[in-house]
Amino acid sequence: MSAWYKVARHADWVHFPDVKQSWSRSDKVGASVVSDISHNKCRLVAWISYRSKRVFIRHVLSHAEYDKERWKDECDCD
Repeated sequence: MSAWYKVARHADWVHFPDVKQSWSRSDKVGASVVSDISHNKCRLVAWISYRSKRVFIRHVLSHAEYDKERWKDECDCD
């Protein structure tokens, strides 16, 4: 997660394509951005306020936890 944090901390993301360019292992899922982290061992689910330049980390999940999709109930990810 430290590599993702370093990228996010110095990023100037205006919209999702900027996120994808700086961290290619990211996807947009509803209102959230899901990134593979820790050498693809975990998924980080975040909500990004591009206007205020803030990232709100909602979950850090193993692939098994992510696959259960319970996290989608909390993040408007239909």
